[in-house]
Amino acid sequence: MNKFLVRLSLAAAMTMGVMALGSSANAQDQQSSQEPAATTPPQQQQPTATPPDQAPAAAAEQPQQPNESQSNETQSNDMKGQDAKSFTGQVAKEKGKLVLRDPVTKMSYKLDDQDKAASYVGKQVKVTGKLDMNSNTIQVESIEPIS
Repeated sequence: MNKFLVRLSLAAAMTMGVMALGSSANAQDQQSSQEPAATTPPQQQQPTATPPDQAPAAAAEQPQQPNESQSNETQSNDMKGQDAKSFTGQVAKEKGKLVLRDPVTKMSYKLDDQDKAASYVGKQVKVTGKLDMNSNTIQVESIEPIS
């Protein structure tokens, strides 16, 4: 009977030892899997073609505009105090509308003055105007071909 109790105590001690080692090894695995992330410096974001005075976050957020009157209010508020910028690319037709395709950013910008852009379809141009970030539309002031 004495030998049985000794063996039982020894088995219980070994089981508890294995469990303790297993949980500490598990904790070390979790720490080591977290360490590379903690020691790795954060990656820098690539620069975008967004003009510096416009918030890049606004380009990603394109809220749906319920009606045209609110859309016009938003555009006029966004355009206040904003200087005209130059955009280069190729005028193309997308979904029945003329757009400016920027080959660098691979973005398409809607052109608000379809009549001015019509004679430049398929050509490389420089468009001067103000970009409405909410609708991704350039308020065209002028268009000229790039030679």
